[in-house]
Amino acid sequence: MLRTLAVANYRSLRDLRVPLGRLTLITGPNGSGKSSVYRALRLLADTAYGGVVRSLAREGGLPSVLWAGPEQFSAAMRRGEQPVEGTRRNKPVNLRLGFAGETPEDFGYAIDVGMPVPIPGGSLFDHDPEIKVETVWSGPVLRPSAELARRHNALLETRGDTGRWAAVERMLPPYASMLAEFVDPRTAPEMLALREQIRGWRFYDHFRTDAEAPARWPQVGTRTPVLGHDGADFAAAVATIREVGDAQALEAAVDDAFPGASLEVRVQDGQFEVLMRQPGLLRPLRSAELSDGTLRYLLWIAALLTPRPPPLLVLNEPEASLHPDLLPALARLVGRAAREAQVIVVSHASRLVAALEDLHDVDVRSVVLEKSLGETRILNLAADELPQWHWPAR
Repeated sequence: MLRTLAVANYRSLRDLRVPLGRLTLITGPNGSGKSSVYRALRLLADTAYGGVVRSLAREGGLPSVLWAGPEQFSAAMRRGEQPVEGTRRNKPVNLRLGFAGETPEDFGYAIDVGMPVPIPGGSLFDHDPEIKVETVWSGPVLRPSAELARRHNALLETRGDTGRWAAVERMLPPYASMLAEFVDPRTAPEMLALREQIRGWRFYDHFRTDAEAPARWPQVGTRTPVLGHDGADFAAAVATIREVGDAQALEAAVDDAFPGASLEVRVQDGQFEVLMRQPGLLRPLRSAELSDGTLRYLLWIAALLTPRPPPLLVLNEPEASLHPDLLPALARLVGRAAREAQVIVVSHASRLVAALEDLHDVDVRSVVLEKSLGETRILNLAADELPQWHWPAR
């Protein structure tokens, strides 16, 4: 389990340390930085695929996502006695992301992305950000004795059984993470384990339910233990839950939200389609006939009752387009998923948040964000309640 998420200089997240529980709620008013926390998690996930630089480029490049305020706020600035103004920089311009577990057996990871070093003669990629530093360690806090692998610019070093650092002969490209570029189960098994852990993270963000949404129409089906992000394999995922997952939980989740209703999966010419039976109707409704809210809720059922729970499941505004009366049932569904996987929910729906906080069978950690002077801060935790964190030096 992850116990700490750390982000520095990403959009409004100048210096944010988020404590994580089995089920973590990230909430706050619009514009408080919730989406930035979600995007930061997505960027961390991209490191395991070597795509963090490409993802930053899609957001407009490093200059577009960097913290736009001063390096530090003075006490007078925070009290409003002095205008906010820039000061002389003491640290390099960078974006830093990291996470850590709780026990010595857990891995921690941090990455530092900065501006490129100019190349003599120039290059078409002069504005591409570069990975300056990466570190993997064991335990909740980075310490020199706990480091297992480290990268400074192109140089990668691993620590063997003797505790001595050994340089890897291969130089790393500035645009790719060491997790994606170097995996040696003999000299660096922890990097392989960490990469596979991150690649197992799962994100869901706004299922499509429009008239042309793939979930509304029959699709070729194969065994599908993990629902796709576009919901195209919705019917196959439901059928898989029935056969190799928890069929009773599926029926209970549908009945909890829509009393008396049930789902069927029809297969015709190799194509799968979900049908929904409801009390009072003489025939089942096809997915194409369901309301947007009903279909979206059924997609959440298929996603959260996965027969293959991930190490981390991140849900971004799952309440979108759902009737408020469905939110207590959604909270119970999320709570059930949190018994099998660590879950982070980003939401501003007070009714969903309240229902999640009322769950008694799972460790729930609530993090309320606010924005002050353009900076995202945690409103409901004091400074001494935030997790300890150290960034690796360049």
